[in-house]
Amino acid sequence: MERVILHSDLNNFYASVECLDNPALRGKPVAVCGDPALRHGIVLAKSGEAKSFGVATGQAIWEARLRCPGLVVVPPRYGRYLELSRQVRALYLQYTDQVEPFGLDESWLDVGGSAGLFGDGRQIADTLRTRIRKEIGLTVSVGVSFNKVFAKLGSDYKKPDATTVITRENYRQVVWALPVGDLLYVGPATAKKLGRYGIRTIGALAQASPAFLHTVLGKVGVMLWRFANGQDLSGVSTYYAMPPVKSVGNSTTAPRDLVSDDDVKITLYALCESVAARVREQRSLCSTVQLGIRDNTLLRYERQEKLAFPVSNSSDLFASAFRLFCANRPSRPVRSLSVRAAGLSPADEEPQLSLFPEDVRRQKREDLERAVDSIRARYGYTGIRRGVQLLDPALDLDAKGSHIIHPIGFLGTLS
Repeated sequence: MERVILHSDLNNFYASVECLDNPALRGKPVAVCGDPALRHGIVLAKSGEAKSFGVATGQAIWEARLRCPGLVVVPPRYGRYLELSRQVRALYLQYTDQVEPFGLDESWLDVGGSAGLFGDGRQIADTLRTRIRKEIGLTVSVGVSFNKVFAKLGSDYKKPDATTVITRENYRQVVWALPVGDLLYVGPATAKKLGRYGIRTIGALAQASPAFLHTVLGKVGVMLWRFANGQDLSGVSTYYAMPPVKSVGNSTTAPRDLVSDDDVKITLYALCESVAARVREQRSLCSTVQLGIRDNTLLRYERQEKLAFPVSNSSDLFASAFRLFCANRPSRPVRSLSVRAAGLSPADEEPQLSLFPEDVRRQKREDLERAVDSIRARYGYTGIRRGVQLLDPALDLDAKGSHIIHPIGFLGTLS
């Protein structure tokens, strides 16, 4: 059966939700931005009106205001965005169980098996656009194609509230004229590198030699050549078949530069507690800790170490992360840190008892932190805190509560 894949992209999602909930914002240039006081002051999303002034995602707020002096800035409300994202996905599931989210605002759907009930791909896309607009109050652009990569290109091709169909017959005319940077996984650095060899469109990439692209970009170059030629064979996952989680992480930009070990400890403890709590929620143990460091010149690097025993408690994660920091201490003040627990494996429901003292102490730490999880679930993050985090409360953060949901990488869905 020919696959019929839709990529549905909610238009200007965060900004659209703010305008939906506050009608006074409609028609105005609106940007959803982080908190400048915490040095998170960048544009996370913008309305169509703000985009027309040149406001772009990732811009600093001051830069966005220069382009649009009348810009209305509002803070993000991730809980509300998650709520509406779930409502939209519930609509998708009425047409197929093959729904694969790609962040909060994007999803792939395979409706090849639904044609007999709901019509062809274009008809289903148009029906979804109408229902989302009328029942939820948001608009969506949908790409329809025979593979996931071209379906995503289709949803970006015409906005807002539009359906674009890319077929085996017309993809050369529709896709190949687009800039190479529009192709999934061709970022600015890759586009610049390809441009040095005269490859500036998707068509030029498709007609290049795979061997040459392998020389320039390695195996990624061959993958991109296949994407450009419509040879993406990856399927759409079933919605309830969650992919195995391979790592869990959190990062933060500190409200001020971290200059002392105590500054670093406060931030690392907050991150490690968040990561450990999420590892426990997955009923997993981690065997590798990764630490990311960015200094105040934005130089970034990562280091990792393997643990002697798999764990899910923040004390052991912190000990490893701080050890990595001390061994790779930057010469300049630190702007941001990240901690990731990798090499996850399932935790036993009933851990085997041990006579070794260190195993007993480790199990007590795990039990203690599960008790902390229960307290925070009832009284909030500040219901119980480590003493070191009171040295400078401005550096402490509820990293788990403020965690932003990011898409699972598309490459992780490829077999």
